[in-house]
Amino acid sequence: MRVLRNVAIIMLLALIVAFLPRGDNLAEALMTALTLGLLAGITWALYVFSRENPLTLATLSDGRRAILYGAFGLIALLIAGSDKMTSTGGGTLLWILLLAIAVAGIWRVWMEANTLS
Repeated sequence: MRVLRNVAIIMLLALIVAFLPRGDNLAEALMTALTLGLLAGITWALYVFSRENPLTLATLSDGRRAILYGAFGLIALLIAGSDKMTSTGGGTLLWILLLAIAVAGIWRVWMEANTLS
């Protein structure tokens, strides 16, 4: 029943975009709102992370802290510029590569900060 409901919602949204005048503008506005919501969620997560782990962040070296914050900033820029970057095949590959680099940087810094030496 849940799957049927979800399919009906998707079909209703597709009908709105396809047949209403300026439906494409509505779809664009919804995507913009979702993107802004995602960016706000990332910002909130970073805020909560920094409030819950002040000692961990304080003990990072300046270089590691720069990598961590730079990686989060790169992810925000990738989300903001995804329309332009993913319009070509090479841009899409570069977007995926940069996202992988940012995630790897966050993972590496976090793992180094939480391992016992």
